Amino acid sequence: MIPKEVLRKIRKIHITTSRMVTDVFAGQYHSVFKGRGIEFDEVREYIPGDDIRAIDWNVTARMGHPYVKKYVEERELTVMLALDASMSSRFGSARQLKNQVAAEICSLLALSAVNNNDKVGLIVFTDRIEKFVPPRKGLRHVLRVIRESLYSDETKGSGTDISLALQYLNRVTKRRAIVFLISDFFDTGFERLLRASNRRHDIIAVPVTDLREAFMPDVGMVELEDAETGGRVTVDTSDAAWRRDYETRALERKALRRKLLGASGVDAIEVTTYAPYTGELIRFFKLREKRMA
Repeated sequence: MIPKEVLRKIRKIHITTSRMVTDVFAGQYHSVFKGRGIEFDEVREYIPGDDIRAIDWNVTARMGHPYVKKYVEERELTVMLALDASMSSRFGSARQLKNQVAAEICSLLALSAVNNNDKVGLIVFTDRIEKFVPPRKGLRHVLRVIRESLYSDETKGSGTDISLALQYLNRVTKRRAIVFLISDFFDTGFERLLRASNRRHDIIAVPVTDLREAFMPDVGMVELEDAETGGRVTVDTSDAAWRRDYETRALERKALRRKLLGASGVDAIEVTTYAPYTGELIRFFKLREKRMA
């Protein structure tokens, strides 16, 4: 039985993101994420009136009478949402927690997919695979994806293992897919696998960050805790040199992440907890559309 509070959250996210899909993203998703075009289906016997350019001469020679290649238009895509549910995703100092923003983005992308008759699936991961929802179509299935993304704070793991998520993705997704990797990217050592996975799929990174991860105000002595390891340290935020060092390290992490994604050929949609994410999503769609023109 799903708790009433969770049902209310599902309805709220569904209503909010449905409006965005209808009002903002209608048509953009379809134009940016196209199917595989015309795809070979089968070989069948020639029927008078068939285009002779479609004759398969190899099969014709082997069988002794004409055969033609049959093609079909392939539109259907598979969209996979790889959602980081590590403990660090449960942080937020502004309007929302990072995992709440991530759940809304999952909902918006899932609704955009099914509105275009595409399949959508979900992988929830920490330092282990927490949940796998196989890709399917339909509104009922999307509501399940939304529910599972909301339940992402009920995990067994605490850390982040992007390599594990990519390995699992490649194991369960045999055909090429559009993959949205939604994470705060507090992880290392996944570069090689990301590059290899992006050759097999179309991976789009969605880094979700919070202002306090890059900027610390002067609030005196505070105790900071690493959400994933539980380690604690007491710092003096009134120390201007410490604050500058904190900001410098945050900028270095951001620059390194951008360099890593760029070197892997992975596009990124950078979103935060303190500003609407719709602008970044629209910017991404427009850039992709321009690139494909």
